[in-house]
Amino acid sequence: MLIRVNGAPITEHEIARETQYHPAKSLEEAQRKAAQALVIRVLLLQEADRQAINAQEMATDEERIAALIEKEVKTPVADGDACRRYYETRPSRFSSPDLFEARHILLPAKSNDAEALHAARTKAEAALVVLKRHPERFAELAREISACPSGKQGGNLGQLTRGSTVPEIETFLLQLTPGQLCPVPIRSRYGYHVLRLERHVEGKTLPFEAVQDKIAAYLEERVWRQAVRQYIQILAGRSKITGITFDAAASPLVQ
Repeated sequence: MLIRVNGAPITEHEIARETQYHPAKSLEEAQRKAAQALVIRVLLLQEADRQAINAQEMATDEERIAALIEKEVKTPVADGDACRRYYETRPSRFSSPDLFEARHILLPAKSNDAEALHAARTKAEAALVVLKRHPERFAELAREISACPSGKQGGNLGQLTRGSTVPEIETFLLQLTPGQLCPVPIRSRYGYHVLRLERHVEGKTLPFEAVQDKIAAYLEERVWRQAVRQYIQILAGRSKITGITFDAAASPLVQ
């Protein structure tokens, strides 16, 4: 069925041309998003026509839509109390991440090779015996036996944050104290690791004053998008749209 908005047609050619601007998992989904966006565009331009917005000024369609939205959609400024509440209820969003500096030695083995796993674990345990007696030899051993490229740097993994290394290593990093050698070999999909935490810098929460303006901008943008969505729904509610199930949320303006 041909899509019509108050009698105005949206052709398959227009949908095909618009589809490139709506990436999706499938062509069908992209075409559906494109059709929805075109319906919303027509609704807004029809309303701009009705209100004669920039009709005599040779304005582009985008400029006319922007002028219509600016005229019709009014939203409040985010006050300090709203910003403070948002800040206090989402502290993790305003904190720098914990940083870990660590060294490791990798003894490689495929997860489906029992013999290689046994050999890797044996080598890791032998390395731990040496390092418990001579912790100063970690860099030396890493250069000698580690299969990781970091071995050339004495096993230095640099600065790590949560999620930047394999979960098995991260689990132990969170439990170790700076300077501590992990007492057991750590198995991962790469084999076995010998691990030592060098340094742990705890993340810090940014002060409210440093992020207040960004919070205000975010809250105002969120409220504005919701108001635009509601305005488009109002336009759709008093229009006749055929050939498609309408969804105001499909507008790029509110995504």
